[in-house]
Amino acid sequence: MFSRFFAPTIEVSAHCDLPCGVYDPAQARIEAESIKAIIAKVADNDDPDFRTRAVIIKEQRSELVKHHLWVLWTDYFKPPHFEKYPQLHTLVNEATKLAGASGTKGTLDADVADQLLAKIDEIAEIFWETKKA
Repeated sequence: MFSRFFAPTIEVSAHCDLPCGVYDPAQARIEAESIKAIIAKVADNDDPDFRTRAVIIKEQRSELVKHHLWVLWTDYFKPPHFEKYPQLHTLVNEATKLAGASGTKGTLDADVADQLLAKIDEIAEIFWETKKA
């Protein structure tokens, strides 16, 4: 009975939660594209109920952008990536701020949505470079 408590264990390690195919910055980009489209629809609509619903959805999508970027940052990218791409911490920080309260979550400015998309593209470029390695 006690032998199973003291039996040797097998130590395993992995560099991500699941096989790497599950990570993709496209998830953040899709949500950011949705934000940009919502901003355009709000600009073209004076109905206060529509605008309220649109703003709520835009804020939810902004949170999803942050979530997808944080998953990449915390679960996919590892110390060797940060060593090779020292700007990566700053890029993720800037992108998540652009999706936050002072960014797309808190504004209807299409330029902010474009800035967010540009940051996501920079992160995606690094991501795909790491996948080649």
